[in-house]
Amino acid sequence: MRITNRQTVTKTLTDLLRALSHRNVATITYRDRNGEITVRTIELHEVHAKTGDYELIAMCRLENAERHLTLSGILSYTTHRMAYILTRPEPTTYQRPAPAPTDDADTLYTYELERDPDDANYRPRVRLAQTDTRLAA
Repeated sequence: MRITNRQTVTKTLTDLLRALSHRNVATITYRDRNGEITVRTIELHEVHAKTGDYELIAMCRLENAERHLTLSGILSYTTHRMAYILTRPEPTTYQRPAPAPTDDADTLYTYELERDPDDANYRPRVRLAQTDTRLAA
């Protein structure tokens, strides 16, 4: 059993990503937002970087349901050599995006920015010209 406060976040993330790539099960001791501590056996499927933390998307064998966990909530973990047995449900909230506009460059620029929620409000401070050689690498 690995206790996460005795090692770096990188080591914890590396061990869990190794379990994900080998499709091995992990048993975790987890503290949720309410402060409740539970022991769960999970099958990792995805890892996403969030602001200041990582989000783990896994199937929980206790509930037989998909769970969204944070890396900072994991108090200890053990990786096993057991294989995955649960089938992950297909996402049902997918909405097909609107087709990209082809008539106006500014509209296409705004469309592409809105597709990425992190950069949706980004606007350059200075208009960049292709002939400006100061920015050349």
